[in-house]
Amino acid sequence: MYWESYSHQQIKEIVFDALEQNLDYREKPVLGLPASYLDTEVFYNDAPFLKDAPFLSALIANPNHIGCHTLNESEAAFEGTHKIEKELIDLCAQQIFEGGNEEFDGYVASGGTEANIQAIWILKRYFEVEFKVKANEIGVIFSEDAHYSMPKACNLLSLKSYVSKVDDTTRRVTKPSIDACVENAKDDGVKHFIVVMNMSTTMFGSVDDINEITGWLDDLDTNYMVHIDGAFGGYIYPFATDNLDYTFQNQKINSFTLDGHKMLQSPYGTGIYLTRKGFMEYALTEEANYVKGKDYTLVGSRSGANAIAVWMIMRTYGAEGWKAKIKQLLSKTDRLCGNLNERGVEYFRNPKMNIVTIRGKYVSPALAKKYTLVPDSHGTNVKWWKIVVMDHVRQGVIDSFLNDLDTELG
Repeated sequence: MYWESYSHQQIKEIVFDALEQNLDYREKPVLGLPASYLDTEVFYNDAPFLKDAPFLSALIANPNHIGCHTLNESEAAFEGTHKIEKELIDLCAQQIFEGGNEEFDGYVASGGTEANIQAIWILKRYFEVEFKVKANEIGVIFSEDAHYSMPKACNLLSLKSYVSKVDDTTRRVTKPSIDACVENAKDDGVKHFIVVMNMSTTMFGSVDDINEITGWLDDLDTNYMVHIDGAFGGYIYPFATDNLDYTFQNQKINSFTLDGHKMLQSPYGTGIYLTRKGFMEYALTEEANYVKGKDYTLVGSRSGANAIAVWMIMRTYGAEGWKAKIKQLLSKTDRLCGNLNERGVEYFRNPKMNIVTIRGKYVSPALAKKYTLVPDSHGTNVKWWKIVVMDHVRQGVIDSFLNDLDTELG
């Protein structure tokens, strides 16, 4: 896992050169595109600070990243910044997820929700095309701790969902529940499965045991494809472990979701979808004839500036810088957990993640409100409260929370 860190000057030169390669609405006669740069009455394009602000300059230039730029063709009007998005996809697939020299497809989505829906849509089409089956013969298996984008995708795509149970203490998916999901699905006429596994659940930071679960599915003689929801864990877990189970080295994995606007602190609208070569074609929209290269994405037109923002962050840190940042956050999380252990407070935490979820009985609603803790369910019956040790969480704030917790515990 390695990619080079760039200086601010290098980043500026690359981004501004890419913008120069894009179509300039001011310099060329442009009649056919239903788009333009941002409105100059509202967004000033001649502010002197823009010469040192590549992301803001990209926002104002407003490049459209419609389509999928890891494929052969895309809109020539924005080919400069399209190359940056392609490099970003390569960095994520080849470096973070250990894809080596293999080629992958993907794009910067509006968020993890869209990326998960894209993944399930593509695998649905894969089964329909390759196995000549109907939607009612395809089932989606995910755990009760999975993100709500999974049932949303099933609803949108008219797919049957089968939700596996997890152990209340370990948050591990249970074998009897997987057996029941498969049995119930087969009773419903399901012949093919899309299996979504979590590389950090949203509430607990739990990571599914992919080898264990796929082993159970193999024993049950199921035909399945695996998508990994790494919307939260994608920019943490691979940097905290040498385990290759959650990388493209694992041939059972077809695709990944990441989310830049969580740990990477990029703008909202920077989810990332990655898939093995050859699967993006199942999402081809043939009717997008006016789009060069046509469209393969759920959302269509996308902000090129958002792709540039993620690329800029990754290139500013480089692989070693990002590993150091994650190490620091996990160290701070370790310290919090040590303090909770001293107090006898029950919680769940994956040791490679920065989420600590405390049993509800230890935290009052007033304390949770003061520190903006997140409940597992908004209502009166809160079973868990979540703490996420992000970049803005200073040790002083953690110490203050622990002092208040001591007062409540008596």
